[in-house]
Amino acid sequence: MSRVLVVLYGVVSYGVFLGVFLYAVGFIGGFGAPTLLDGAQRAPFGHVIMVDFALLGGFAVQHSGMARPAFKRWLTRFMPEAAERPTYVLMTCVALIALFAFWQPFGGMVWDVTDPNARVALYALYGFGWALLLYCTFLIDHFDLFGLKQVWRFFTGKAYQPPQFRTPMLYRLVRHPLYVGWLIIFWATPTMGFAHLFFAVATTAYILIAIQLEERDLKAMHPEYAEYKRTTPMLIPRLTPKPESLRRIA
Repeated sequence: MSRVLVVLYGVVSYGVFLGVFLYAVGFIGGFGAPTLLDGAQRAPFGHVIMVDFALLGGFAVQHSGMARPAFKRWLTRFMPEAAERPTYVLMTCVALIALFAFWQPFGGMVWDVTDPNARVALYALYGFGWALLLYCTFLIDHFDLFGLKQVWRFFTGKAYQPPQFRTPMLYRLVRHPLYVGWLIIFWATPTMGFAHLFFAVATTAYILIAIQLEERDLKAMHPEYAEYKRTTPMLIPRLTPKPESLRRIA
């Protein structure tokens, strides 16, 4: 692939991500999107569950499988290394688009908050989750995370420099503030139908599993991660002061 094609590929992948990101806000939140998590059941319950489980399972396999170092090494045998991350981003978007398009709601209501102030508060919390998610991507290098840094350095003929281990801002409080954002997004809703609940439970379970896989890779790449893991909570900040040893990791 030529340098121009690689950089165009990266820009297109990022553009697709932006569209999927915006659609997901409405899809999960239950507003402004042609397809939504909750709604009337349109097919037999067994069929609905199988389809939804397959969509979530397909996303989980793609998202975690393609993130593993062994898969990355295999993939870069067939494309420039700079194109690997945009490919990961694009395939993640394809898996999400399939989920948006083929998701099967199945009716029923778990809770429906009717108090106007409480509804506003829950929607505000939902918006905060998305803002937190986006903010965390910039804390850890947004443009590297979505492949733009890699394709630009390839285009300009500069060697790629992987991000160094550091713990900026919220990463000093918990190891995975980005996943905290996702959990808020999944659960902060004034109207929780059965399909939304199924989605929230499944994606929460996936996050807990994905963290274990991700941290195994991080410890292999960064020896200092073992101490960081020992002294920093995974998702819930501690109430007691942080150990002095962690303050020196930054």
